[in-house]
Amino acid sequence: MKESNPVGWFEIYVNDISRAKKFYEKVLDIQLSDLPKPSTLTYELKMMAFPMDMNGAGASGALVEMKGFKAGANSTIVYFNSEDCSIEEKRIVEAGGRVSKSKQSIGEFGFMVLALDSEGNMFGVHSMK
Repeated sequence: MKESNPVGWFEIYVNDISRAKKFYEKVLDIQLSDLPKPSTLTYELKMMAFPMDMNGAGASGALVEMKGFKAGANSTIVYFNSEDCSIEEKRIVEAGGRVSKSKQSIGEFGFMVLALDSEGNMFGVHSMK
């Protein structure tokens, strides 16, 4: 495998896509957009895409609300990049989430915050300062 970012896509499953959209838009200071369901899918789902450049660096992803897939209690953590993760940490509770681990050093790899979103999913925010 070549040495580059192997993550191509992520999905964060939610119970209430409107509530989760508001949460991530407020904490990350971004705008999510509707992502149409592929016409080949026969089941119902709603998706909201994070800002993305399909040809750029980093991973693209979406919030997904789908019957049968409950939020929380998952074993995947998505880390969002930040200039200083303490900025996003300050927005988490106000946006309806909960800080699990406040900003902490991870040595030469920078700093991180771990939190639960409005749906009970754990996520991280990473920065170098």
